[in-house]
Amino acid sequence: MRVHILGVCGTFMSGIAVLAKQSGHEVTGSDMNVYPPMSTQLTEQGIKLIEGYDPADIDKNVDCVIVGNVIKRGNPAMEYVMENGIPYISGPEWLAKNVLQNRWVLAVSGTHGKTTTTSLLTWILESAGLEPGFLIGGVPENFGVSAKLGKNPFFVIEADEYDSAFFDKRSKFIHYHPKTLILNNLEYDHADIFPDLAAIKQQFHYLVRTVPGNGLIVHHDEEPNLADVLNMGCWTKTAVFGGKGEWQAKLIAKDGSVFALIQSGKVVGEVHWNLLGKHNVDNALAAIAAAHHVGVDPQKAIAALTQFKNVKRRLEIKGMVRDIVVYDDFAHHPTAIATTLAGLRAKIGDEARMIAVLEFGSFTMRSGVHKDKMRDALQDADMVICKGTDADWGLNAVLDKFKQPTGLFPDVEALIQDLVPKLQAGDHVVIMSNSGFGGIHKKLLDAIEKR
Repeated sequence: MRVHILGVCGTFMSGIAVLAKQSGHEVTGSDMNVYPPMSTQLTEQGIKLIEGYDPADIDKNVDCVIVGNVIKRGNPAMEYVMENGIPYISGPEWLAKNVLQNRWVLAVSGTHGKTTTTSLLTWILESAGLEPGFLIGGVPENFGVSAKLGKNPFFVIEADEYDSAFFDKRSKFIHYHPKTLILNNLEYDHADIFPDLAAIKQQFHYLVRTVPGNGLIVHHDEEPNLADVLNMGCWTKTAVFGGKGEWQAKLIAKDGSVFALIQSGKVVGEVHWNLLGKHNVDNALAAIAAAHHVGVDPQKAIAALTQFKNVKRRLEIKGMVRDIVVYDDFAHHPTAIATTLAGLRAKIGDEARMIAVLEFGSFTMRSGVHKDKMRDALQDADMVICKGTDADWGLNAVLDKFKQPTGLFPDVEALIQDLVPKLQAGDHVVIMSNSGFGGIHKKLLDAIEKR
């Protein structure tokens, strides 16, 4: 079958392309936003990637067009597909019909930590010899690819609450029908889709409705918004992590790199791993609990975590020049920004300088929905540098209230020109964005080298 994917460079749609290719289909795709790591993955998988949405790039003999949620009415390629009666389908629905049927689906949902937790769970199952299929919204270093068909029965998926397509406004995760479901946390996000937190809770309630009675819902003990969702109705047994739950952790190292795993009040063992921060310890607890549901012994899970390599763009070190370390991180919500910086601060100590460099890539952040939370989210940084947004929601006024030095620049070049002379040996520069940020990582490292 010939398949063309519109919006193929999105983290989810790139995974769909890989799964379609592995299923034996002839796959091509197009997108306007082409940048690594997804563009690199597509090329490595032998999937033809076309930049732009010219209808001429769609094979006249195409059997199906899979439509990403970035595509809107008026898109020339989409209008061509509709006007010519070419069959089209959303990515989540294609996945449900072509991959997930008759699989034991383990889904990971929540506002934060989905990609890392999905990668952790997948690696635990892989290390246990279960050879799971997976679709992850990033590229886990242990696998080098964001999606794989794997073997029956298990399939692990990052379950996003964002909408499926312009013609299907249900959350993606409604299509997945998981038997094992992780509910990590829940906060307000995706302001372009949801008018308020109550609307997101409603979608999570619909998700809970799809989990069978013989399944399992793994959730955090100290998340009141998740408690609200479960109180709306739950027909499945639950396992609780964190707080006073069945699965707990005791930090042995302040930065979270060593912790004791506790099950039902008893210490199971110690985890020594490369990840940082209490938020990642919580992610590990959720993954261990979900893996236990499919028969993986906690001791095997501990052994797997010691070999776990994080996902690209999750506090990923891009380089070190003149004793200045530059990181790339996907954090773009205030809570994710705060936990990322807190984890790194715990590792490097209070003496080293930490510089946060931000691009507001998501609609929610670009529109200033969380502006009142930014000062607290960035309190661990010694300096805060931002690239300006198109919409004027008072970012200058927000930065004026910060205690530490700040800067606001119209583009990457001006930002780098101002930042580089201020850097000194021993600094840690954390670049945070959920988009390409104009290739700032290499540009900054090159500029530091030439200084």
